[in-house]
Amino acid sequence: MFHKQVTIVAALVSVLATGNQTFAASPIGESEISQAYIYLLGRLLITRQQQLDFREGFRWNELVHRRPGAVDWPNPNLDVAYSEAWVAVDNTSCTIVTVPKIEDRYYTVQFLNGWGETLANINERVFPNRRSGDFAMCLRGAKVDLPPDAMRIDLPVEHSRVLARVALGSDPERAVELQHQFKLRATGSPKLPAIPKTPVCELEHLPGVEAFDAALVALDSEQDINPGLEQLQEHARMIAAEIKGNAKDRERVDAVIKQLALPEIAKAGLTIGHGVVHNGWARPGVVGEYGLDYIARTLVNNGGIWANVKPEVLYYRGGKDESGADLTGDHTYKMIFPKDALPSRFAKYFWSVIAVDNVRFRVLPNSINRFLLNEQTNPQYGPDGSLTLYFAMEKPADAPDGNWLPIPRGQKFRLTFRFYGPLDGVANGTYWPPALVKID
Repeated sequence: MFHKQVTIVAALVSVLATGNQTFAASPIGESEISQAYIYLLGRLLITRQQQLDFREGFRWNELVHRRPGAVDWPNPNLDVAYSEAWVAVDNTSCTIVTVPKIEDRYYTVQFLNGWGETLANINERVFPNRRSGDFAMCLRGAKVDLPPDAMRIDLPVEHSRVLARVALGSDPERAVELQHQFKLRATGSPKLPAIPKTPVCELEHLPGVEAFDAALVALDSEQDINPGLEQLQEHARMIAAEIKGNAKDRERVDAVIKQLALPEIAKAGLTIGHGVVHNGWARPGVVGEYGLDYIARTLVNNGGIWANVKPEVLYYRGGKDESGADLTGDHTYKMIFPKDALPSRFAKYFWSVIAVDNVRFRVLPNSINRFLLNEQTNPQYGPDGSLTLYFAMEKPADAPDGNWLPIPRGQKFRLTFRFYGPLDGVANGTYWPPALVKID
């Protein structure tokens, strides 16, 4: 009897050693590997961009003012002039943000942590009685002396990513002047961290098992501020330990990533995590602040890094026409906004729509160098007050020039529709843009 039990145990060990369901000596199964990878990837996408930034020449607590349109990340907002920075604070030093007086256009200074979570915005929405001046960004609990006229804002982390945005509007030159009036300065000499060394991949070639090689560096260098995800962190650490020096387990983890995790990311991408699709447009359930929805966070960090919170801007992604077919530059599409539901009705500040490729999510080159439609392209309205927008390789004969966004022939693409300062149905989640209708 004892011999029979030993034989059974040996057989089970053999199955575990050669099967695809679990590690040879680990309770972590395929599903846990897949979810730990998706979770960890959200952090790695931020450390990827951080490394690229500092390779470019970023320095802590110094703003980089970008020319309009001159940012290289997925789904850029081409309505604004961006200024960027990485900020370090600690118990001895805060960072002073100087905001110029702006009365005629949208602006914000957004702070994010190393997971892509928005920590703060400085603008008239958040501070209606203090729209300009000095703001002291401090580590929570730090006891530091500040300029007497600075307004203190506490951050829960020592290191953060900053994006200042100034709407270009109808006077881009003035926007650029204002952009350069935003300033940063440290009050002391904060301890500067080492930049985490993690995979710097192309977005169309996400890392495989090597993601877990960087798990400890990624997790130890930035705490996740969202409670409830500790088990995913622990699984990532356990997987990192299991694969260290173990070629067989590395192969198994890599296979799980390719066979389960990446297809799950692709599937979840259709709805941007736990969002909703209607009229061919996906509206995210969460954006900028993610709570337990780590899948949405990873998707946004991959396809639209540095997204802000819903009260600032709401993003809709369109990838299908009214029949459910993928959008491609081989066809001509239109979308019609009725008079009582024009885009301007749903945006306090401005609206826009851009087209991006469906792999790297970058704007599409075209012969007239037009990369978005908004009020500044001077779209014309129909006799009944409606607005029709067109997306095609060639401008339809009856389309006003300012209503047409060129799309390269043969190119699969997606649309991103932005509403800055969401109002009405965009704010309360009951509105979706009209369906795209194929007309050829």
